[in-house]
Amino acid sequence: MLDNLKTGLRAAIKKIVSSSGVDEELIKQLANDVLKSLLAADVKIDLALRIAENLKQRSINETPPPGLSRKDHIIKILYDELAGLLGKENNFEFKPGKLNKVLMLGIQGSGKTTVTGKMAKFLTKQGYKVGVIGADTYRPGALVQLKTNCEKSGVEVYGEENNKDAPGIVKNGLKHFENHALDIMLIDTAGRHKEEKDLLDEMKEIGKVAEPDLALLVIDGTIGQQCYNQAESFHKTVPVGGIIITKLDSSAKGGGALAASAATGAKVMYIGTGERIDDLELFSPTRFVGRLLGMGDIQAVLDLAKRLENEADDVRLKRISSGKMNMDDFYYQLEEVSKVGSLKGFLDNMPGMSGMVKEDQVEQMETRIQRWRYIIQSMSKAEKADPDLLNASRIKRIARGSGWPEHEVKELLKNYKNSKGMMKAAKGRQMQGFLRKMGMG
Repeated sequence: MLDNLKTGLRAAIKKIVSSSGVDEELIKQLANDVLKSLLAADVKIDLALRIAENLKQRSINETPPPGLSRKDHIIKILYDELAGLLGKENNFEFKPGKLNKVLMLGIQGSGKTTVTGKMAKFLTKQGYKVGVIGADTYRPGALVQLKTNCEKSGVEVYGEENNKDAPGIVKNGLKHFENHALDIMLIDTAGRHKEEKDLLDEMKEIGKVAEPDLALLVIDGTIGQQCYNQAESFHKTVPVGGIIITKLDSSAKGGGALAASAATGAKVMYIGTGERIDDLELFSPTRFVGRLLGMGDIQAVLDLAKRLENEADDVRLKRISSGKMNMDDFYYQLEEVSKVGSLKGFLDNMPGMSGMVKEDQVEQMETRIQRWRYIIQSMSKAEKADPDLLNASRIKRIARGSGWPEHEVKELLKNYKNSKGMMKAAKGRQMQGFLRKMGMG
């Protein structure tokens, strides 16, 4: 994804990290390298210049906070500026206990029907019960394509092959699904051009019939900064609640697409990263930038540092740093990582763990952490204080109480012991450096 931008930014950071010292000349070189990388990714020149200038001025004038080196602070500034360029975090939530209706909009050829199928799969995997209405009456084969895509995730599609009345189809579809106890209804509409008045009128009529909770605008990422004009024209016709950028896997213009869309004020909510039905993900500016820089979720780690500094007591920290932590301490760490939402970012900054967790393993590990939390909650106070008490019969009891099999309890114990051993082995200079970086030393 955006490989050229990723390569350019990482090369720029490498100059800072590998330097013996940071001076004004090096900072100017970094700002220039970042500017070139952003322009190569088709980011609008005024936005790219603003990022580079902010990076230069802040890096020269700001004093790093206690416990953070000047190099790390400069990287954090770059991180903040790039995340700001791409807009605010997506905090939209579907409302429970009601049918959430989502209108899918977009220019013809943007990949809207394909994305509707991907959304159906994505939301189904999250536990939502989803239905789809195919109201694209202009493009031949649109309904067949939609049904084929949604069959893969077991989602029913309502459509009327020979009916050209799109608002009528939506009305009939909503009636058809009335007793299906659905959580989310996706409504695929005809692709349109901003000048096609009849299609824009149809979109307004569908909006009146559906009364959508969310309108999502699908934009082709390969058109780059032209996304701005496209998003702006739709905004004037219908209140767009979020944007989906498609085809980011192969486009050198992906940075421009993301930046231009965010500049309209609408949130980029999802991004398409490939052709497979599973290649759709929630968009988080901070995590996305973290992945571009190859450094995990820096902001999440800094948030964690602040929280640890404010909330943790000295006794617990001394126990953890000396390798004498108990299961309560281990649970505390799991809770803190869960709060900031970035397991990989945290692990990448721990002694001995950097680079050991691959991208495709993160989701699996985060799921496992959720299980571990339930398992620890099923332990007695004595067992948390001294996990060595856990024999076969206690493990069986804990497994029953948590609802997870015994092998998961044993896996937790194995990881607890590994973590404890790592902390013990890393104590001294390396551990103290880590604690300082995390705001604890």
